[in-house]
Amino acid sequence: MSVNEEWLSLNRENVIEPELGIIDAHHHFWDRPGFRYMLDDFLADVSTGHNIVGSVFVEASSRQRSCVGTMYRADGPEELRSLGEVEFVNGLAAIAHSGQYGPSGLCAGIISYVDLRLAESVVDVLAEHARMPRVKGIRNMTAWHAEQAIRSPDLVTNPGMLGEPAFRRGFAALHEFGFSFDAWLFVPQIPELTKLARSFPDVKIVLDHLSGVMGAGPYAGRRNEAIVEWRSNLAELARCPNAYVKIGGMASPRGGFDLDGRAVPADSDELARHWRPYVETCIELFGTRRCMFESNFPVDKQWVSYVSLWNAFKKITREFSASERRDLFFDTAKEFYSLELPEP
Repeated sequence: MSVNEEWLSLNRENVIEPELGIIDAHHHFWDRPGFRYMLDDFLADVSTGHNIVGSVFVEASSRQRSCVGTMYRADGPEELRSLGEVEFVNGLAAIAHSGQYGPSGLCAGIISYVDLRLAESVVDVLAEHARMPRVKGIRNMTAWHAEQAIRSPDLVTNPGMLGEPAFRRGFAALHEFGFSFDAWLFVPQIPELTKLARSFPDVKIVLDHLSGVMGAGPYAGRRNEAIVEWRSNLAELARCPNAYVKIGGMASPRGGFDLDGRAVPADSDELARHWRPYVETCIELFGTRRCMFESNFPVDKQWVSYVSLWNAFKKITREFSASERRDLFFDTAKEFYSLELPEP
């Protein structure tokens, strides 16, 4: 994974509707071999013209096969090492909150990693994370697919994780701390998430990256078929009032839009054409009160610029009412994560 800033700069477009207030509901920081994206890098992106009022940091370090997670503690109990990442990001949030380094609401919410399969110790570990008020929820990445070409190469998962008794016992403890759950999984796994949402109606769940757009690998040439499966599974999840969806993360080669390896990056008009069917389906099924936009940076920065990404979302929603757009770009994320942010 890497970002080519020079290539991204070949596509220059103006920010549209710069006054529209935005919460970036999903982004990361990490320091990996060959791919570093920290506060200065994120500030450079959010300062390109869109009105980014706040953001939600989401853990991404639990995916590593061979590397210690970014800023994880170097020693101590294994189950507490991910607290290092939370402490680090909480410090970055404090820097942002000073108002001297870009928007004061950056990292107003933190989604941390706790292995919910820890059994007896999970409550104690969750309590440690709850000591930091900016921690709003937990993510366990459970994305697994029978096709090797679809799986993330550095993500260690097994099929059926959401149904494991140990996982469910840990999941039940989230309500005690007022934590939500970010779910990262693929389309065939959505029914598992639906069962989880029905079993724990008091825990708010958000499906990251609308479960992954499928258009490559075994799905190449079968986009319409894949959309039918995705919509059917998503419609059942939408029946659960505690289930929400994050709209973003659609630039990956897994989506089959051929956004990489091009002479010039895609502009927002092209992105809007590709992504509109998925965005409109999510909004149709969940309504604007349960949908929120995300950048998924720096992952999606490998293929699209921050300006083009948010311009595309704005173009797709041009015909929506002002209140509906405020839901999508600001209010849903603010309310879901109970963020303390200034009005846009």
